[in-house]
Amino acid sequence: MDGFKTAEQMAAEQREISVAEFFEKNRHLLGFDNPSKSVLTVVKEAIDNSLDACEEAGILPEITIKIRQLETDDRFKISVQDNGPGMPAKQIPMAFGKLLYGSKFYKMRQSRGQQGIGISAALLYSQLTTGKPATIRSRTDAKHKIVEFQLRMNTAKNEPTVVKEGEYEGSFPDTGVYVEMELEGKYRKGRQSVDEFIKQTAVANPVAKIVYYAPDGEKVTYSRATDKLPKKAKSILPHPHGVELGVFERMSKNTKSRTVTAFLSNDFSRVSSQSAREFCKLSKVSPDTDPKKLEPHDIEKLWRTIQAAKIMKPPLDCLSPIGEDVLEKAIKKDLNAEFVAAITRPPEVYRGNPFGIEVCIGYGGGLPLNEAGEMIRIANRVPLLYEPSSCAIMKAMKTIDWGHYKLQHENKLPFGPIVVLVHLYSTWIPYTSESKEAVDAYPEILKEIRLALQDCLRKIGKYLAGQRRRQMESKRQSLFEKYIPEFAYTMEKLTGEKKEKIETDLKKLLHKEGLKVEEDVGKEQRKE
Repeated sequence: MDGFKTAEQMAAEQREISVAEFFEKNRHLLGFDNPSKSVLTVVKEAIDNSLDACEEAGILPEITIKIRQLETDDRFKISVQDNGPGMPAKQIPMAFGKLLYGSKFYKMRQSRGQQGIGISAALLYSQLTTGKPATIRSRTDAKHKIVEFQLRMNTAKNEPTVVKEGEYEGSFPDTGVYVEMELEGKYRKGRQSVDEFIKQTAVANPVAKIVYYAPDGEKVTYSRATDKLPKKAKSILPHPHGVELGVFERMSKNTKSRTVTAFLSNDFSRVSSQSAREFCKLSKVSPDTDPKKLEPHDIEKLWRTIQAAKIMKPPLDCLSPIGEDVLEKAIKKDLNAEFVAAITRPPEVYRGNPFGIEVCIGYGGGLPLNEAGEMIRIANRVPLLYEPSSCAIMKAMKTIDWGHYKLQHENKLPFGPIVVLVHLYSTWIPYTSESKEAVDAYPEILKEIRLALQDCLRKIGKYLAGQRRRQMESKRQSLFEKYIPEFAYTMEKLTGEKKEKIETDLKKLLHKEGLKVEEDVGKEQRKE
C-alpha cells in the first residue's frame, strides 16, 4: 500500500544508538533538566572529581571554583582548579570526552563517582548548549610541563575529539587539574543554588579548603575544619548476596578461575573454599567443573543455593565515615550552631552492599529562629539538593516524632534554629536516577537513618532539658534577688544583724544553688 513500509524497509532503517546520543536527547536524566540545575550539576561533577582524586592521592584538597557570566544573562564560563595528583596526558581525552569511562564502576569501595558519566556528561551539556569545546589542563609533577587540551565529544561514536593539544605557560599548582566549560544556564541564590551546594560540600568535606567566586563578584572562602584526611576506603570483592543472577552468570564466564570452587572463593567476599564446596554439593554441581562450561540451569541452581545461605557480612574497610568529632567541628564552624551532637552508627548491609549512616544535629546559636529547620542530605560526602520528597533520607526524617524531643515541628519536620545533617556512605549508593539526587528507600537504609536520628535527638533532648532547667533557675534567682533587700530589712529588725551582711549571705546562697543546678545539668549531659 502507498505510504506504508515493508518489514524489510523498516529493518533497513534500524541502527545502533551510542550512549552519548541517548543522553544527548535525554539530558534531563543526568541532572540537566532546567537552567539553574544545569549550572549546579556541572560544578558538582567537577568538584566530585577533584575531591576523589585528592583523597585517593593523600593530598589535602584545595579547590577554586569560578563562575563568570558572559555577554548574555544565560551564558556562563565555569572553571574548577584543584591541587590533586593531576592526570596523564594520554588519559585526559577519554576521561573527559567519553561517557561510561572510568575506574570506579568496578571497584567495590566508597567513592563519590560511580558510573563514569559525571564530568563527561558536563562536557556533553556544554557542547550541546554553546558548541564550545572544554578546556582541560593538567600537571602530574612540578618538574613537568602543563598540558592543555581542548575537547569535544563525537556523540555518534561516544568518542572524544581533540580540537587542540599543547602546553600551557600560565601559573599552575605543582600538580592538579583545571577544567573550564562554557554553557547556557541560570544563576540564582537560595536553597537549591550553587552557593548552597558549595557551602554544604564544605560541611561534608571538612578536610577541604574551597574558594568560590560567584557570578556577582562575591568571593567566599571555606577553610579546613581538620587537617586529617579521612581513612582511605579499600576495595573489596562483591558479596554473593549483592549479585543478581544475570551478573553471576556473566562473572562465571569471565572468571580466571578454572573450577567452580575457585571461582566462588576467589571472585566473592566471605566465601571460603569449604563453603564453596558445600554450595556445589547442595546444588548438585561438580566443584571441579570449569565455571565457563556451566549450563544455565546449573548456574541458576548454584546462585539460588547461595542466596538462601547465611553468609557473613562483607568486610567494612571499604567504607570511610566523616566521623562524629569532625562533623561537629564542621557544623559549628560553617553554620555557627550553639550546641552540636553527632552519631556514627555501626555499618550495616543492604543487598550485599555495606553502608553506614551518620547524623549530626546543630541547635541554636546563629541559626534562624523563625524559619523551617535546615535539612542537609549527603551521600558519600556529596550534597543532594533536589528531589527531597522521593529520597530515603527525607522519608526517614518524616517518621520521627520531633515533638517527643521537645522540638517545634511543621509538616513532619523540625522548625526553628536547627540543622539536621544525614550522611549515607556506601560502596554503592542506590540512587533513584542517573542524576544522583535522591536515594532509594530500601528498608534497611530507612531503619538505620531512623535509629541514627533517634540516637542523636536524645542528646539534643538532654541539652534542651538542661536549657529549660537553667532558664527556670535564672527566673527563680531573679525573683529572689528582687525581694532580697526587703527580706534583709525585715530580718535586721528581727535578729539585729546588719542588713548588708544578710544581703551578702543570701546572694552567696543563691549563687551556690545556681552552680549546683549547672553542675547537675552538666553531669546529666555527660552521661548521655
